[in-house]
Amino acid sequence: MFLAVVLVLLVVGSIIYHIVSPWWFTPIASHWDAIDMTVDITFWITGAVFVAVNLFMAYAVIKFRYKKEARAHYEPENPKLESWLTIITALGVAALLAPGLWVWGQFVNVPEEAWALEAVGEQWRWTFRLPGKDGQLGTTDATLISVDNPFGMNPHDERGQDDLLIFSNEVHIPIAEPVQFLLRSKDVLHDFAVAEFRVKMDLVPGMVTYLWLEPIRTGTFEVLCEEHCGMGHFTMKGRVVVDSAEDFAKWEAEQMTYAQFAALPKGDAAKGQAMYAVCSACHGADGAGNRALNSPKLAGQRTWYTEHQLRNFKKGVRGALEEDEYGRQMAPMMATLADDEAIRHVSAYIATLPNTKPEVSIIGDVERGEDLYITCSKCHGNDGEGKYTMYAPRLAGQQDWYLKRQLHNYKHGIRGGSHDNDWVGPMMALMSRMLRDEESMDDVIAYINSMPLEAKAESVPSEG
Repeated sequence: MFLAVVLVLLVVGSIIYHIVSPWWFTPIASHWDAIDMTVDITFWITGAVFVAVNLFMAYAVIKFRYKKEARAHYEPENPKLESWLTIITALGVAALLAPGLWVWGQFVNVPEEAWALEAVGEQWRWTFRLPGKDGQLGTTDATLISVDNPFGMNPHDERGQDDLLIFSNEVHIPIAEPVQFLLRSKDVLHDFAVAEFRVKMDLVPGMVTYLWLEPIRTGTFEVLCEEHCGMGHFTMKGRVVVDSAEDFAKWEAEQMTYAQFAALPKGDAAKGQAMYAVCSACHGADGAGNRALNSPKLAGQRTWYTEHQLRNFKKGVRGALEEDEYGRQMAPMMATLADDEAIRHVSAYIATLPNTKPEVSIIGDVERGEDLYITCSKCHGNDGEGKYTMYAPRLAGQQDWYLKRQLHNYKHGIRGGSHDNDWVGPMMALMSRMLRDEESMDDVIAYINSMPLEAKAESVPSEG
């Protein structure tokens, strides 16, 4: 009898929990309400079976409980019961599969009028490519991917010259138009998923997969990777912004084409030397930094990273928060660099400065720090050389006091969460939490201090 009561309470409790549960679908933002319908059908059918089976077991426990005078009736076969169970089970399975097959038929048949854009996944970020005025995407080849050609664009394909390259993790699409996402991975399995769109698809290395949707409301929606793709999987986030036609056209016009990207001139170190005169007041003539002025070492850093951070300061992505005392000091200095060309020039000059090992000021357990650094190495490299694909700076040879201050800034939200256009910082803010205390920070920084200055080099042209 006790077991029967438990089974009945399990059924009643499950039904009540389902009704009052706070976990429901997010409001849908595409035309794929049919997917919600198939999920609802699955819930109803499996829920009905769950209730029926458990209540039948409770009935059986009570009906056929032990009685001293009762005799068991042996009935090895019951054709009538078996026939009904077969029919009911077949109907239930058909009811589960048929809606899904119907929706899948719609999912794999993309409307002819849909326009295609590309989402590229790599550990652990998203980038995007949109067709230009010709309405066609150019061809790509994985063997062409390099630091100078991050998308693997075919430079001889005329259709790709006007393709729009989106280096950030945010892409815009217009409302009320069918959109096909072509999905490509540079490394391992990923999965492109936006909960409000209801559709998702794996990215498989060596293949181009796809999904399509028609957005029905404007807004900003988070992209998640729902395939475990490595240690930094949880940081692999992006954004899809659904715009009105007018807003989308305005955003589209601001993006850079592949032809413009490929034609970007290299920075001129000679011109940058004159511009660096202002920077040297804080960072030193040799770019070695000055702790008394809270200015970090610049020499030895990768050109693409220097450009990226200078651009962030100029656009207010960094140095805007009241709590970022030293970042706010840097932000107004960017007025001395008029445009992106000036940023490229001064960055090119900084790359010529001698890279000397800074004085060590933080002592920690190097062996423990080496173990902790395994997580950091996934973005910054085994030798602290930095990785352009992650916009992760070189750590080897950087001042230890500056590294620690930045870790504190990330952990306390001073960096990595204060600006919508900071598409790299939030990833670092999440990763910094693995260093739970001051001792852990000191240990991993002590290990970074032990790295050689001759870390292998990487370079990539500016994104504009």
